[in-house]
Amino acid sequence: MNRQIRKLVAGLLALYVALFAALNVTQVARQEQLADNPLNNRQTIRDFNRPRGQIVTADGVVVAESVPVPGSDQFSYQRSYPTGDLFSNVTGYYTFGFGSTQLERTQHDVLMGDTAAQKVNSLLGGADNSGSVRLTMRADVQQLAAQALGNREGSVVVMDPNTGAILAMVSYPRYDPNLVAVPDTKAAEDVLNALDAAPGKPLLANAYQENYMPGSSFKVITTAVALENGVTSLDRSWPAMTEWVPPQTVDPITNYGGSSCGGTMVQVFYRSCNIPFAQLASELGPDRMTAGVAAWGVGEKLPIDLPGAAASSFCGNVSPCDGSFFKDQLPLLAIGGFGQGNDLMVPLHMCMVASTVANKGRMMKPYVVDATLAHDGDVLDRTDPQVWKTPMNVQTAATLNTLMIGVVNNGTGRTMQLAGGIQAAGKTGTAQLNAAGQPESSHAWIIGFAPAEAPRYAVAVVLKGTSAEISAGTGGRLAGPIAKQILDYLFASE
Repeated sequence: MNRQIRKLVAGLLALYVALFAALNVTQVARQEQLADNPLNNRQTIRDFNRPRGQIVTADGVVVAESVPVPGSDQFSYQRSYPTGDLFSNVTGYYTFGFGSTQLERTQHDVLMGDTAAQKVNSLLGGADNSGSVRLTMRADVQQLAAQALGNREGSVVVMDPNTGAILAMVSYPRYDPNLVAVPDTKAAEDVLNALDAAPGKPLLANAYQENYMPGSSFKVITTAVALENGVTSLDRSWPAMTEWVPPQTVDPITNYGGSSCGGTMVQVFYRSCNIPFAQLASELGPDRMTAGVAAWGVGEKLPIDLPGAAASSFCGNVSPCDGSFFKDQLPLLAIGGFGQGNDLMVPLHMCMVASTVANKGRMMKPYVVDATLAHDGDVLDRTDPQVWKTPMNVQTAATLNTLMIGVVNNGTGRTMQLAGGIQAAGKTGTAQLNAAGQPESSHAWIIGFAPAEAPRYAVAVVLKGTSAEISAGTGGRLAGPIAKQILDYLFASE
C-alpha cells in the first residue's frame, strides 16, 4: 500500500512540476511572443481603456492626447491629434487595429506608464501613472515651415547645430493621423490604403525616411574631403571652362546650363561651378573620396530617436560603398563630386552637414525628444546631446564657413540674405534628374546656418522636381526664400 501511495505522490508531483513549467513557459518565456500575436488583442483592449499621456512641443502645444470615446461599449479612450497633419511625421498614429508608428510606438511604455519608475509610482498609490513626452520641436516654427513649403513636394528641417535638437521637421505631402486613429477599423483601413497608394508617399516621414539627389549642396562634403586631404586650398584657382572630359570616357562634364565657369576656390564655390568639383573628386581618387564621404555618415542610417531612418548614399543602392565601386567608373566618381550620379542624401542629413560646418567639424546626433516625464511632471529621462561624427578638423570647418558666407553674399544663395544684417552661410543645389534631351526635371536645395560667426540655427530645404515650376527653377531661387523666411522669424522671435 505504501509503495502505491509513493508512486501516486511521485506521479502527482511530476504532473505538478510539468504544469508549473508549462505555466512559466507560457507566462514568462513566451510572454512577448503571445503579446505580439495578432490574434491576441486582450492587451490592446486593456490599453485602450487606460489613460495614455500627451506628446507636447517645446512651446507647450499638445500634439497627441487621449480623449474619451462617447457611447462606446468597447473603448474608453481614443487618440486625438489636435494639430492635425502638422506633426504626423513625428507623432505617428496609435490605433486599435493597425498598431502604432513613430513616437507613439517608441514611447509607448512612457505614455502608458509602464516603465519601471512609473510602475513603482503606481505601487505607491498613483491612480493614473501615464507619462508624457516633451519635444525639442516648436509648434510655431513647424507651422511656419509647413506654410512656407505649401503644397510643393519637399521637406524642411531646422535644428540647433550645437546640440542636434530638431526645432522643425516637416514634409509635403503628409497625412492627418486623426483619420487613422478612429475606433472603426474598416474606416481606418480604407484611409491607410488610400494613403499608401497616394503619390508622394505621405505615410513616410520624407524628411528623414527618404533620400534624394543633392546636386551642388553636396559640394560642401567634396570640398571638406579635398581640404582634409590637402588637394585644395583657398589659394587654388581653375581656368574658365565650359567642359572637361574625365578619365575612362569621351563624354564631357559641363557646368550648369553649359556656362563657362572658373576662378579661385572661393569663386568656384559661390558660383557653383561643376567642373572644379568633378576634378577634385577625380584627384582624390576612389579610395580617398569614398572614405572621406563615409566619414560624414553617408551610408549609415541616421541615428535619430525615431524609427525607420533612411541612409544617404554615395554609391546608389550598392553596399558596401568603397573605392572598388569606382575603380572602373571614374566618370561616375567625378559626377558624384558635384552631387549628381549616384549621390543620394536624406534631407535631415543635409541639415546635419550644414550643422557640422557650423559646429566646427562636429556632427551631432539629431533628436526630437527633449525629455520624458512622469504623471507628476518629474523628469524620467532627458536627452543628452552626443557627437556622432567628426569628419573634419576645426580649420577645415572655418574654411567652409567662409566659403558658404560667399555663397550668400556673392553667389547663388543671395536669396538667403537675412534681415537686420545677420550674416548667414549657405550652399545651394539644383539636382538635374533628366538625361540629355529629356524634359527638364530637378530638385531644388539649400542648406545653411546663421549667424555665421556664432551659429544658433541650421536649416535644409529641398523641393522635389515633381512640377514644372520646381524643375525650371534653382535651389537659390526656390528653396532660398524658404530658408530666409524661417531664419528671419527665428531671430525676430528671440
